[in-house]
Amino acid sequence: MTAPRAPGEGRAGKNALQRDPPEREVAAHTRTLVLGPYVVRTRNSSGAGERAGAAAPLAPQRPPESRLEEAYGLALAIELEVVSQSIIPITTPRPATYLGSGKVDEIAGIVAAEEIELVVMDCALSPGQQRNLEKAWGAKVIDRTGLILEIFGRRARTKEGTLQVELAHLAYQKSRLVRSWTHLERQRGGFGFLGGPGETQIEADRRQIQDRMRRIERDLEGVRQTRTLHRASRRRVPYPIVALVGYTNAGKSTLFNRLTQAEVFAEDLLFATLDPTARAIKLPHGATAILSDTVGFVSELPTMLVAAFRATLEDVVEADVLLHVRDISGVESEAEAADVENVLGQLGIDTNDRSRLIEVWNKADLLSPEERERLGGTIARMPAERRPSLVSALSGEGIAELLAGIERAVARGRPTFDIALDTTEGAALNWLYEEAEVIRRHDGEGGTISLLVRIAPEKEPRLASRFPQARKVA
Repeated sequence: MTAPRAPGEGRAGKNALQRDPPEREVAAHTRTLVLGPYVVRTRNSSGAGERAGAAAPLAPQRPPESRLEEAYGLALAIELEVVSQSIIPITTPRPATYLGSGKVDEIAGIVAAEEIELVVMDCALSPGQQRNLEKAWGAKVIDRTGLILEIFGRRARTKEGTLQVELAHLAYQKSRLVRSWTHLERQRGGFGFLGGPGETQIEADRRQIQDRMRRIERDLEGVRQTRTLHRASRRRVPYPIVALVGYTNAGKSTLFNRLTQAEVFAEDLLFATLDPTARAIKLPHGATAILSDTVGFVSELPTMLVAAFRATLEDVVEADVLLHVRDISGVESEAEAADVENVLGQLGIDTNDRSRLIEVWNKADLLSPEERERLGGTIARMPAERRPSLVSALSGEGIAELLAGIERAVARGRPTFDIALDTTEGAALNWLYEEAEVIRRHDGEGGTISLLVRIAPEKEPRLASRFPQARKVA
């Protein structure tokens, strides 16, 4: 198995990690065992996991090796010291311990021999299963949801992001008030076992937690109202909103930097981006759009995180155009795309609406000539409205074509006009360049200028008033 690149490589990664040295110090010295207890589907086992009282197993289309590699990458994302990793095929999750008693005893021996402090179970554990495994192994146990929450707790930088992570963590924690491991939180004062809001939430009863959740929800409601005002002001300008979505580590932030010439933290690291960032971009014919970078999705993204981050994800819901960024060089590209579309569906977005959603097949620079030829044939056979943009955010390949595709998507429903001007009408010409998209210009003999322009529907009355001679052509 090829291990993901070590987190923190490069100046940006180092700077990001230097912001929270106490948690990094703790994680770097936590000897960790990563286990992939994946349900093996048999003819008679369909639905067995649900009947066992555990949460549903991970999606069946992804091979166990790929799942474990992703879990390993998630552990590396907070610099855990992964001593060992292993796939454990199971047919039916056990209600008490998820694993069979023999396997529990076997892992107990490994934990003792390797001095393991933390066991990451790449599945969803019930509170009872988590407590029983901790008792059997004498080590801290967290499941996939808990690990993702830890990562989010480390990545949040803004007040809004911190509130959203805390809300999701408290929702997860309500049923998991496990006293036997609170010494870890008491030493480090934070989320789960590494860092966060402080020991009071860990040791509080459910009523106190619920009170805190209500306060956070009130604060986040203020955030939602502020975002609504910001969106309303952008609509008055107005600029179309283009949102980047995709699986974590698909290259969204690198693409964001390429399109906007910004320097957003972009690293080969799962969940490198958590807090949203927005910048203006120029489209080929001069129009301005707002590009928003968002948190990456992942398979089995906890529902509580989707709910907690709804204030942030409202930018996705409200976007005029969605760029679904895929790592086309990865063997799991199709499965990852399905996971992203599942989360978008939870947000009420129709992923079949290709007038709004553009697939961006990123990391073309990593393709072999044979793979590139095969993908080229695949794209050519697709209907024109569903064809993706093949790009390399790293090298810039395909970016011009992508911008043209964004412009076409934004332009749908925008009226087009033929306008004739005299060369002396400099103010009128300047207004068209400032307020509309000049698609074509022809400077004729005799001091006349012929223009083909496209304009936002809400600006059409102003154009008609200023240019009564304008002829609508589409």
